[in-house]
Amino acid sequence: MINPHSLVWKFSDIDRTALPLAGGKGANLGELYKLDGIHVPDGFCISTLAFQRILNNTSVIGELLEQLSVLKVTDKEAIHTLSSRIRSTIESAVIPDDIQTSIRQLLAGKEGTAYAVRSSATAEDLPNASFAGQQDTYLNITGEAAILQHISWCWASLFTERAIIYRIQQGFDHRKVHLAVVVQEMVFPEAAGILFTADPVTGDRNISCIDAGYGLGEAMVAGLVNADHYKVRDGQVIEQQIATKQLAIYARQQGGVKEVTLDPALQSKPVLTTAQMLALAAIGSRIAAHFGSPQDIEWCLANETFYIVQSRPVTTLYPVPVVHDEQRHVYVSVGHQQMMTDPLKPLGLSLFQLTTPRPMYAAAGRLFVDIAPNMATTAGREAIINALGQSDPLIKDALHTLVERNFIPLLPEEEQPHGAKEKAQLFPGIPTITEGDPALVDELIARSEASIAELTAQIQTKSGVEVFDFILNDLDQLRTTLFDPRILGVVIAAMNACIWINEKMEQWLGEKGMADTLSQSAPNNVTSEMGLALMDVADVIRPYPEVISYLQQIKNDDFLEGLLPLPGGPASREAVYAFLRKYGMRCIGEIDITRTRWSEKPAALVPMILSNIRNFEPGAAARKFAQGLEEAARKEQELLTRLRDLPDGAEKVGETKRMIDMIRNFVGYREYPKYSKICRYYAYKQALMKEVALLIQAGALGTKEDSYYLTFEELREAVRTQHIDNTMIDQRKAAYQLFEKLTPPRVMTSEGEVIAGKYKRENVPANALVGLAVSSGVVEGRARVILRVEEANIEEGDILVTTFTDPSWTPLFVSIKGLITEVGGLMTHGAVIAREYGLPAVVGVEQATKLIKEGQRIRLNGTNGTVEIL
Repeated sequence: MINPHSLVWKFSDIDRTALPLAGGKGANLGELYKLDGIHVPDGFCISTLAFQRILNNTSVIGELLEQLSVLKVTDKEAIHTLSSRIRSTIESAVIPDDIQTSIRQLLAGKEGTAYAVRSSATAEDLPNASFAGQQDTYLNITGEAAILQHISWCWASLFTERAIIYRIQQGFDHRKVHLAVVVQEMVFPEAAGILFTADPVTGDRNISCIDAGYGLGEAMVAGLVNADHYKVRDGQVIEQQIATKQLAIYARQQGGVKEVTLDPALQSKPVLTTAQMLALAAIGSRIAAHFGSPQDIEWCLANETFYIVQSRPVTTLYPVPVVHDEQRHVYVSVGHQQMMTDPLKPLGLSLFQLTTPRPMYAAAGRLFVDIAPNMATTAGREAIINALGQSDPLIKDALHTLVERNFIPLLPEEEQPHGAKEKAQLFPGIPTITEGDPALVDELIARSEASIAELTAQIQTKSGVEVFDFILNDLDQLRTTLFDPRILGVVIAAMNACIWINEKMEQWLGEKGMADTLSQSAPNNVTSEMGLALMDVADVIRPYPEVISYLQQIKNDDFLEGLLPLPGGPASREAVYAFLRKYGMRCIGEIDITRTRWSEKPAALVPMILSNIRNFEPGAAARKFAQGLEEAARKEQELLTRLRDLPDGAEKVGETKRMIDMIRNFVGYREYPKYSKICRYYAYKQALMKEVALLIQAGALGTKEDSYYLTFEELREAVRTQHIDNTMIDQRKAAYQLFEKLTPPRVMTSEGEVIAGKYKRENVPANALVGLAVSSGVVEGRARVILRVEEANIEEGDILVTTFTDPSWTPLFVSIKGLITEVGGLMTHGAVIAREYGLPAVVGVEQATKLIKEGQRIRLNGTNGTVEIL
């Protein structure tokens, strides 16, 4: 154990609990130093308390850090100036005598021994943030005076420009990151490198990746020399890439390092033998098991012994859902189906889990379903790949990759369940609907509205834990509604009719994407109606310049009452309230109950209302809907007329007309079940937040937002006991911030491997981006890359480029010319509304928001699924 009153400790005194005092590198080295069979060169660590004393003894530092704390990444000149002043101040500060004495005592008797002097920051080598390489490392330093000087330089390196900028980007406070310094005996290796105990590219936790070069490893880390690359799995070397190694960096006898040109015989020879590769991978596995997470390890080889000089968590890997078995699992992202790939907070995540009939597994705030049981039977495999692949070809291709690898073997025929085809259906008992009867949809909507009205009235009579028990009972009703065979029958009938029309019209008439035009202005699409309704709100406000001027300046959410004294204000206020009464439960990321609803923050609507006022003339909503009706009717008549002239024309016309009727009467309903679900979620939230307000009033909870970091069951228990673990809430807040930086995979295995699918496409224009064509047509226009809907400043004719859209984005669709998203499928929100509004759209374009730049002119082909940057 360390002595907290001391400022300098030997490695043998340090363990991982010393992170605040020894920094990430120092704490991890102390932990490794005590592991049997792991060789760590001896050394010591100068505490962060010593660094703080240097800062506290130099008053000007505090003033400079205050100036630094308000800077942004773009303030490059100011960062340069402050960086230079802070570093020179620290470098010239005298190390206090007691610290110098402790260091000299540990160096005594080792005259002539060379050391590496390395930084060890408190924000470095954390499980979810890598500050590797942000501070300086000095090699082959000898003599007390030189070591003391380099310790000062290490402290100062916390304020290099690159370290300052990285902390700003990661949201770390410069005043709260402190630096320890590791002083470690040098090893003069024949070879050195890096070992990842999981594949850093695919995430596979069963593969160890080794980079190896001759001489010192720092040259490889800095990218100065080429390295061999080896992969080890299950005690076998599965891949070797032997680099041409022309240079190596070695230590000089008199101190410092030198660059050496390698003998030609060494240049193409493997750095490590097969036995050494396997031994190193085994060492890495021990270290990863000890720390409980994949590690990025710096190693060196001297005299046939591997030495470990650093180990840090691999921070870029997506975590694997935790299950307590040794079976293989295949996890498919729920967020990619729900158009919500942001992390959910614990309350929202747990409620969503309670809503679904199928178990879902959480990882980094996202949900995944395990489809391994489906993949183990012939019928189940076919059903799941077709169901998921119909919506998202990238998921389909990823699953085919797993089939080719036989990752989940099929059960023997005799072990597959009897009636497997029926049991393999994702939603058994769905009726086959063959006629597009609009009365069926009317009945389903009426029943849902009556149920929501009953829920809203009853939940208001509940209090305390009764609220939670009532919600749990009502969730049974919600599940019954969401997975009602008739509802699913309508949705599937519409989807199948669209697929049939697209296939047959291309086959018979050479026309592609005809279902898109036929879907325009379909009835009962509650989401597209919402976009048009906000245009009607703009119509009410447009004649009143005082109201428009007022809205352009609002800064808070109680602005609606401020409308009353203005000419046209009462009518404008009532128009907004009428919109909120029907759609106020919606918001960005609405499947997470903790997200702020429009009714809770109506100011979120104002930019979209002002955009509609600017971009449209009065009555534009009705004209837009009528235009869609007219285009759909004209296309229907055109297709039927052309079909009559074909062989078996009458039969083709009859079948096509039946399919068109199913599209017209059913396709709009696709958006309604989710709307119904979100209505219920909002009723739940209002009731839950009343209980949260009482917890805050009693002093048990700090803020409403704190409750979002409790699960549904934990919040129920808090209401019952009036007690909350606020430390846990703080930890979950910090974890959520880190989850936001991760990108969830579409498909991942239980081994952590991310399976990336590819589009199988031919005749694609050169340099074009490829995605899934979901709404036909070709347009050119200005790209507007928008990541947050509230920051949108859309002008009519822009092409929207974003990660994903949910119903809260719909009001923007009335102004845009086309849509490109990174996530999406044939029947997800953006695709459905794009077809409804007649907008060409391509979804599933990977990295679209990074590859397409704001303002670029682009060509979007929603028929073939390509995007060209012009």
